[in-house]
Amino acid sequence: MPDQYRLYLDQMIQTHVLHVLTQAGYDVIRATECGQSRADDREILTTAIADERILITLDNHFGDWAVLPLRYHHGVIRLKVNPTTSRNILDLLIPFLEKTNPMAMVNHLVILAKTKEKWILTAG
Repeated sequence: MPDQYRLYLDQMIQTHVLHVLTQAGYDVIRATECGQSRADDREILTTAIADERILITLDNHFGDWAVLPLRYHHGVIRLKVNPTTSRNILDLLIPFLEKTNPMAMVNHLVILAKTKEKWILTAG
């Protein structure tokens, strides 16, 4: 299933996460490697949508509709992990990706934490 995923990592996610996901067979790029190291959230989301990728972020602004309204998109995964080490991110993210169909992510914000996941339909 990794080859069905198209992922876009926010710039705050470490390069090591990119390498591990790529080695595991996921189609993944990182905002920093696309010239978006200083891009704002709206630009990052716009790029993920244009590239038909699921955005993975640590940023709390995703889900705050007053700050960044989500309309049609291929999915946003907001990770709630502390501390934000590569290992903690991967330990949370990989099992989720392995059990989830990427098509189910369309127009959903998933808030993913160690003890729970919350799915929110953001556009109909």
